[in-house]
Amino acid sequence: MAQVRIVTDSTADIPVELRERYGIEMVPLKVHFGHEMYQDAVTIDADQFYQKLVESPKLPTTSQPSPVEFLDVFNRLNEEPDTPIISIHLSSAFSGTYQSAMLAKSMMEEASDITIVDSKSASYGFGSFVVLAAKMAQDGKTKEEILEAIQWMQEHRKLFFLVDSLEYLQKGGRIGKAAALFGTLLNIKPILSIDAEGEVYSVEKVRGSKKAVQRIVDMLEQDFKDVPVHVAVGYTDSLAATEPVVAALKTHLDIKSLMHTRIGAVIGTHVGLGVAAVFMWPAVGPDGEPIPETQ
Repeated sequence: MAQVRIVTDSTADIPVELRERYGIEMVPLKVHFGHEMYQDAVTIDADQFYQKLVESPKLPTTSQPSPVEFLDVFNRLNEEPDTPIISIHLSSAFSGTYQSAMLAKSMMEEASDITIVDSKSASYGFGSFVVLAAKMAQDGKTKEEILEAIQWMQEHRKLFFLVDSLEYLQKGGRIGKAAALFGTLLNIKPILSIDAEGEVYSVEKVRGSKKAVQRIVDMLEQDFKDVPVHVAVGYTDSLAATEPVVAALKTHLDIKSLMHTRIGAVIGTHVGLGVAAVFMWPAVGPDGEPIPETQ
């Protein structure tokens, strides 16, 4: 049996060096500034995107890959006979990317061994288990073992996005202009997360960055008290936005590994500038076996 191959999309926000190291295939979503179209993490990188975001009078829009784009990748991977494929994607509640991958699968020959996974998450909230899956595949694990690990990660990972401004939520139609103005005047910092169904929700709206960081740490400490953890910290335009969060996490939690990842153009369209995100999962599995770091 050939090695299991792992496919994902650009919203997993996996650093390119990790994608290359573990042989992860990535299908990009697209971001549109007016009539200009860019492929996320291919023809526009994070630095270019956030610069354009600052300069653009209107919020960009995003679009999913077509089934044909997935079909091209699946067909290429299937040139080696009996290649199992696991394709892991942005929450279907946010995008039609998962459906595009499913349509591509339906266009393949019946003998093709492809499993499409709805991550029910975004950014490194699922990028973490894409990397874990790819590492397991390189180690010769079976498709069933990898899918079991993915499910475990889905059930045990926690994530929070600390949004610096309500402006982009307002531009994206999530809240009204009055609410955005009121929040700005009161220095309200929304804490966002993603629920078990893969939908964004507002955990709390806290006044001031320091209180917001402390609230995130308090919630994570409740879930991971006395449990060693792996941590990934994501950011949009400024790495400095993560510094207070990292400092607080190091003080309160048993961190076995810590990495930074850049939030790319598609997710950045919807969360805006100055965002810090925390993605956390246990470093020990249900039977006491260690869970590898994803870097």
